[in-house]
Amino acid sequence: MLAVDLVILTLRDSRMHVLLVERGVEPFKGAWALPGGFLRHAEEDLTAAAHRELAEEAAMDVETLHLEHFGVYGTPGRDPRGRVVSVAYLAIAPGLPEPTAGTDAAGARWQRTDQVLCGELALAFDHQRIIEDGVERARAKLERSSLATAFCAPTFTITDLQRVYEAVWGISLDPRNFYRKVQKSSGFIVAADTDRKITTGRPARLFKAGARKDLYPPMVRPTESPDTNGSEG
Repeated sequence: MLAVDLVILTLRDSRMHVLLVERGVEPFKGAWALPGGFLRHAEEDLTAAAHRELAEEAAMDVETLHLEHFGVYGTPGRDPRGRVVSVAYLAIAPGLPEPTAGTDAAGARWQRTDQVLCGELALAFDHQRIIEDGVERARAKLERSSLATAFCAPTFTITDLQRVYEAVWGISLDPRNFYRKVQKSSGFIVAADTDRKITTGRPARLFKAGARKDLYPPMVRPTESPDTNGSEG
């Protein structure tokens, strides 16, 4: 049996969240899981099935999301209904709305990914592993693409951009080192025409997304959070 599962990620209150649905049927009835399900028929396209399941289980506007295939999961025993192979898709987008449970789910909600990754919330099937892999793919995308700017306002400060990286990577960053790395990636961001007005002190310098989509050199994650002296590993 062939199925699809979807890891949908967004930032809410400066924290990364993943979309989960409450299963309305067995197996794992009442447990939280990723949106997804079986192909409807032998001729259904995989990506079409992923869009359909997202609409059915979370009532989300699938046209606004770009789904990217990132893994296949087929370990024997992962599903008590039999041998099920699941193709996993990832979407990362800003400003996603509150989900509404569709016909195939008892509930739907955004869940903080850190609470899932640490095992605080038990999930159905092997969905924690799929989320772990999806989050890692998202973190890698921030290293090599300009995706982070999509989570900022049209004009933003370096601090605004840094908060996006910290939320997705799950670590604190040294502001000086972060600024240097951003400036090394030519075309990543460019200076905006206006400054943000503040009542005291020097106006914060504003930037906007540049034309470059692939970052070179990449924004490589530090191996650990900055120490008390402000250096990164």
